[in-house]
Amino acid sequence: MFGNIGFPEILIILVIALIIFGPKKLPEIGKSIGRAMREFRKTSDEIKDRIEEEIQTQDFRDIKNELEKDIEENGEGKKIS
Repeated sequence: MFGNIGFPEILIILVIALIIFGPKKLPEIGKSIGRAMREFRKTSDEIKDRIEEEIQTQDFRDIKNELEKDIEENGEGKKIS
């Protein structure tokens, strides 16, 4: 999750945050960051699902068009709607 950040780096970041924000504000800030990350992940999952759904819909349209073209070339049946 943190890439190449190791324990010493995380410890330094926490100490700096403690100095800047103080011990009373740090839990609030942590909760806010957690909520923001959760919301970002949820939104990105929704966007990914919509993109995948649109790709699948386009694939079905392409298949439908190919079938219609084959039917027209062979002169069989009516157009699929």
